[in-house]
Amino acid sequence: MDRGKSQMGRLIGTSLLALALAACSQDGGGSGDGSDVANTEYPEKVYWGDTHLHTDISIDAFGFGNRLGAEEAVRFARGEKVTSTKGVEAQLKRPLDFLVISDHAAAMGATKELFNAPRIALMGDEFLLRWYDMMHESEEGSLRVTAELIEGAAKGTLPESITDPERQRERIEGIWTDHGALMDRYNDPGKFTAFVGFEYTPMVNGDNLHRVVMFRDGADKTDTIIPFPSTASLNPEDLWNWMAKYEKDTGGQVLAMPHNSNVSNGRMFAMSKFDGSPIDKAYIETRAKYEPVVEVTQIKGDSEAHPFLSPNDEFASFGVAGWDKCNLSCNGQMSNESQAGNYAREALKRGLELERKLGANPYKFGMIGSTDSHTSLATSDEDNFFGKHSAVEPANKERALQPQNLGTRGDRMGWHYLASGYAGVWATSNTREAIFDAFKRREVYATTGPRMSVRFFGSFDFTEEDAGDGLVAAGYEKGVPMGGDLSGDSGATPTFLISALMDPESANLDRVQIVKGWIDSSGETQEKVYNVAWSDPDQRKADASGKIPAVGNTVDLAKGSWENSIGAAELVTFWQDPAFDAAQNAFYYVRVLEIPTPTWPVYDALRFGFTLPDDVIKIQQERAYSSPIWYTPKG
Repeated sequence: MDRGKSQMGRLIGTSLLALALAACSQDGGGSGDGSDVANTEYPEKVYWGDTHLHTDISIDAFGFGNRLGAEEAVRFARGEKVTSTKGVEAQLKRPLDFLVISDHAAAMGATKELFNAPRIALMGDEFLLRWYDMMHESEEGSLRVTAELIEGAAKGTLPESITDPERQRERIEGIWTDHGALMDRYNDPGKFTAFVGFEYTPMVNGDNLHRVVMFRDGADKTDTIIPFPSTASLNPEDLWNWMAKYEKDTGGQVLAMPHNSNVSNGRMFAMSKFDGSPIDKAYIETRAKYEPVVEVTQIKGDSEAHPFLSPNDEFASFGVAGWDKCNLSCNGQMSNESQAGNYAREALKRGLELERKLGANPYKFGMIGSTDSHTSLATSDEDNFFGKHSAVEPANKERALQPQNLGTRGDRMGWHYLASGYAGVWATSNTREAIFDAFKRREVYATTGPRMSVRFFGSFDFTEEDAGDGLVAAGYEKGVPMGGDLSGDSGATPTFLISALMDPESANLDRVQIVKGWIDSSGETQEKVYNVAWSDPDQRKADASGKIPAVGNTVDLAKGSWENSIGAAELVTFWQDPAFDAAQNAFYYVRVLEIPTPTWPVYDALRFGFTLPDDVIKIQQERAYSSPIWYTPKG
């Protein structure tokens, strides 16, 4: 089909037998350290990946029905054909460049082991025996077990036979070393990068404080530890201490990425420590070191902005529906006041405030997207969406209109879940070292799925002529890329270069915006969204407030299609802050919007022949968020 049309034919596959034969006849491609891969002088290419993917050894993923392991996950990410748990043949049209498999550290592999255990071996444990029988009784029984696991994890009431790491050490060590060996085997420097990782999942009374943990290292170092579970501590400071010890003991490197701050009930980006005590400089420096990047968009909603916090931002409601009323478990209602600790933009503003008070910024983070898929399949295309977990793969005809509360209370429906997102990384090569280092310096960005190419540079020396063929070279020569810092005391005004190129398999671009946050002269945080480039500027004129008319809408819901007859393939611009004050700390990041396109429930409705209710979101503008550039006055 033509670009911009519905692409129902993305699901291509093979039989399980063919997959098994392929696994026997192919190796993973090698486990080199990347030393023989040439690095470019500066990042010339964006690499696409998913840093948040679960396989059948996550206790919830297996409980929800996933029967695909890490090898199928990596093969799928590399572009190979697999068959999903529910028998749907699947293949990415475009392979990813890198992958982090982030199975839950807590009770890693426990539900899979329980399901496969001889029943007689469980006769002495009434708790586990009941779960075993429920899991074997039906899919519904397995889902009920998973619901109890999630609720027990939230309340800290899981039995020691599930949670005690010492009692499970032998099993976890075996799983972990197998994981490291597999990721080393499939790590193919220059072609595909496989990262060792896991997920740390603290949830306090349902308030989400989850982090994905990603290693720069191979199994020679990661085999010396086992993952740090939330059952050991719910306090993220204890995770950071564990990470520091790992680095000291091995000479390796590791980072953590918070996600789903939108359902943290204000706790993810709080103005105090986990225990409620005041934030101090040591806390700030540790958090900034180990959490340089935040996942701001994924299946469970979008965490960039919220209409209550940003009432003047007409695009602040993306991915909010269904997620902003209660925490992850929906056993805690979220007030408007708690939203400030939930969303990345407000966190960036809070970081400026803390830096002014304490001299350091805990919320100086870059932004990425990833999937958080529990199907082992890293998909984020609207017409190729495999859902949050295996019970709601495309074979489930009713998934868009079913309650999908992940075993918790609440009224979240299938259509509230997003087909989001991916991480774009500007790195000097496709290797563990280069990609990890890009994360550390925050030269990364988030998209809700489309692979649009976004560049963002800041300087005091750019001119309008730099926004031409030499934009990238000028960006690195004269300034800093996304994730960087500017400082000055001369009163010179920051200038910026922005380039956005559409995903050739997706929609044209509507506009490029710069989101600015700053501290005013009275010490209050402020924000403003600037439209800095847009399609059809001769017809779409900005008014006195800077607002521009909507780009239009070519979506045909009856066909699940749109036309790229509006919008632009590329938007490039030079921009200078018209309200800059050299005495005020500030940040700037880029948001790029596509023209309107259909959402995944539209494709499901067409595929299965049903009508979507009026309240279902059917049309959206997909987007990208760059990491910020920060300005700090000298002195």
